[in-house]
Amino acid sequence: MEASELLKKVRKIEIKTRGLSHNIFAGEYHSSFKGQGMAFSEVREYQYGDAIRDIDWNVTARLNKPYVKVFEEERELTVMLLIDLSGSQSLGSRMRIKREIITEIAATLSFSAIQNNDKIGVLLFSDKIEKLILPQKGRKHILRIIRELLEFEPESKGTDIPLALEYFTNMIKRHCSAFLISDFNDRHPLKDALSIANRKHDLIAIRVFDQMESALPNIGLIRVNDAETGAEEWIDTSSKATRNAFEQNYRNRMAELNDAFTKSGVEHVNIRCDEDYVKPLMTLFKKR
Repeated sequence: MEASELLKKVRKIEIKTRGLSHNIFAGEYHSSFKGQGMAFSEVREYQYGDAIRDIDWNVTARLNKPYVKVFEEERELTVMLLIDLSGSQSLGSRMRIKREIITEIAATLSFSAIQNNDKIGVLLFSDKIEKLILPQKGRKHILRIIRELLEFEPESKGTDIPLALEYFTNMIKRHCSAFLISDFNDRHPLKDALSIANRKHDLIAIRVFDQMESALPNIGLIRVNDAETGAEEWIDTSSKATRNAFEQNYRNRMAELNDAFTKSGVEHVNIRCDEDYVKPLMTLFKKR
């Protein structure tokens, strides 16, 4: 992409998403993610009912009296965006591909974060870790994130969400809020990885999908290409049995995914490519 064209795209996304974050999401974001981590403040003498785990054993030993650590809510929050850049993000049937929607959602969340004085970081992944952008504040940092999402070319096309979650939990030690943005077209078991990440951090899943993934149109014999493996196959969409099998397979996968979200305690929202993403995100924030 030419530099001038890239700058125009970055600016266009900035104008749209910054406006959304300022006019629509600012209050909802602040009330939903207003610093859920706890920072050490001071020590005081132990009182009946205090948690044993909060005892400061060094101070207790020095003063011969039990003392506990006192924590206060952190005013600033670290937000991480875990973004799937696998081959299936290049798909879309209604003028816009999934990656474009993902970029706008990421930009909107980023501008909402800096308005709340939070740091924002990004982990780009496929079936490998593609790039880590450490959390920072400021408009220049967000513009860098947008540029990366627009022009970054991943080395691989597959999907491995558990790998990304494991890397994330190992790299980001401090408690943060994290948005996992993907179409979740992943054959790896997800429940355990989601559970581990959600115990350490506040994990929210945003699934971006295209309507073509749920049902086949009746348009006769077509050749389809798997965007992640490159495998090609001819499918007779005029066959009702074929269409029914496709839809049943989709329902089974969604049932497994929803079960993983439920059992891991991860909040999630579904956003379709050809629909406005503002309302689903607002609903997600208001539920928190």
